[in-house]
Order: sequence, then structure tokens, then C-alpha cells
Amino acid sequence: MADVPGSPCRTETDPDEAHSADRPCCPALENSLRTIARTQTTARRIARLRTLSVAGLATTGAAAAALTMVSSPAQAAEAMPSNASASGVAASQAQPAGKGGKSHANNLDGWIKESLAIMKAKGIPGSYEGLKRNIMRESGGNPQAQNNWDVNAKNGTPSKGLLQVIQPTFNAYHVAGTPHELTDPVANITAAANYAAHRYGSIDNVNSAY
Repeated sequence: MADVPGSPCRTETDPDEAHSADRPCCPALENSLRTIARTQTTARRIARLRTLSVAGLATTGAAAAALTMVSSPAQAAEAMPSNASASGVAASQAQPAGKGGKSHANNLDGWIKESLAIMKAKGIPGSYEGLKRNIMRESGGNPQAQNNWDVNAKNGTPSKGLLQVIQPTFNAYHVAGTPHELTDPVANITAAANYAAHRYGSIDNVNSAY
């Protein structure tokens, strides 16, 4: 049988172009179907790749965020010693001075500075140089120094402390706010400076036994 004009394919009775039951009736239609199938396959692959990419990025981002926000036990352990060290340094730099419990170094420099702060508040004159000069002459900087051979010692009231003060003088010129103890460094310095201010105008004016 001859081709039908205008028909897109031949009839199944054409002896030269027999088709199987599962194939399209003409090459043009077959090509179109193949193109559609390839397009659908490609589209499915692209969609799958996009899904995998999005999932991968989400997983990577979550893992990175977790690593950034949560410190490991080792990092936490490393942070603790430095914090402890900083606290230890701060504590060591703020040792109290003598028995007065102030925030000055517990040495001659700290005792003098604390005494000067108290003297300033109480209106007692005196300078760092004047206090230290007299301390070094009287006791060599030893707050437990005691004179057991002069007239005061013979009278039963030996001179004691950084500025070699006797008990009666300490009692009379003791500065309120300091320990009531003769050999306390700050109490001894401030009482002696108070006494010197009343008798000589200032401890700075004292250059020998007083």
C-alpha cells in the first residue's frame, strides 16, 4: 500500500517498513520522544545534584558552627590555668601592708606610703624622704628593732619599732585608724610623725635622736 499524502507515517501494512508494537509509527515521532526522555532524565539529575549540594552545604555549615561555638575539653583545660594565673598575679600585687590590712606592699616602701596616706588624711606633715631617712637611722628598716641600753630601756620603756618610739609616747600620739600596737609598722610611723609634728613641726625636721 502506498504512503497516504499528508500522513506523518506509513501504515502497518506497508511491507517495506514494518514496525513492532512497542515502537512509534514514524522516525520523527520517535526522535521527539527520545529528546523528551533525555530532557526529563537530565532535569532529574540536575534536581538531584541541587538537593545533594544544598544538603551538603547545610551539613558543613552546621558542623562549622558547632566547632566554632563549642570548645573542646582540651581548649577549656588550657583556658583555666591562664585565668588562675591572672588571678594569682592580681592577688600577689595587692598584698596588705603590715597588720593594717591596706592595699600596699608588705615592705618598708609600702609601710611608708600607707603612713603618708593616713598622715595626709589626718593633716600630719611629713614626706617620704623624711620618714625613710629617720627610719634607716633609728632601726635600719626593722619593725621589730628594740633599744635595750639607753635611758628609756633603763626606765623600763625601751624604744621599739621602725622609728624607735616608747610606749608612753605611742599611747599619747597614736593615730586613730591604725592598730594600737607599738611595733606595727604603720602605727609606729604615724605615731612618731604625729609626735614630731607637735614637737618639731614635722618629721622632716628631725635629723637625730628625738
